[in-house]
Amino acid sequence: MSGSDPAEVAEEEERRRKRAPWGVIALVLLTGLALIRNGSGEFDSGPPQPASAAAADARSTPEPVVGTSSALAYSAADRVRIPAIGVDAPVVPVGLDAQGFVGAPPPDDPNLAGWFTGAVSPGEKGTAVVVGHVDNKQGPAVFYGLGSLQKGNRIEVRREDGKTAVFDIYGVEVFAKADFPSDRVYGSKGTPELRVITCGGGFTKQNGYDGNVVVFARLASVR
Repeated sequence: MSGSDPAEVAEEEERRRKRAPWGVIALVLLTGLALIRNGSGEFDSGPPQPASAAAADARSTPEPVVGTSSALAYSAADRVRIPAIGVDAPVVPVGLDAQGFVGAPPPDDPNLAGWFTGAVSPGEKGTAVVVGHVDNKQGPAVFYGLGSLQKGNRIEVRREDGKTAVFDIYGVEVFAKADFPSDRVYGSKGTPELRVITCGGGFTKQNGYDGNVVVFARLASVR
């Protein structure tokens, strides 16, 4: 954003003011994502889980991708594509519900993802967050295959400004909800990053899924 338009500057400042501190958002997301575990979890083999080789290196921060010169300005997410697992889904904004949880996309539509508006938009400096169901009562949903992604796969997020932010995956892991590393997952690395999250781990009828599959990705290009 150039800063030459006072209206744009004021709008951006208002967006930043409404964003909760990352420490608060992390705790809310950790709790709220439990709402996404309402799938049946009773298919023949269950959703794929990340391989150990796909884990992000927690000891170091990946270097910025060569050719990525600057972050994008704010623009709402419109659609997400993950070619490696056949995902091509519309994105709806999700915020906090009356209980302070992150709202999930409507569960009746299996091919629908949600962009959390309390964080940055995809391509902005910081960590954007996209969530979606792993399954619903009818069967697999939009992010059923998330755990099978590998390092080097790409995620494309089309934005309402017409630009597409292309992210390079550098890690895929499953974390127990009871021991979720919120700072590592949601904390800003000073560059445009993306987290795509769904349910995973073990499943019981009583408690649903006991973990979350998290995809770590960084901005690779814009088109």
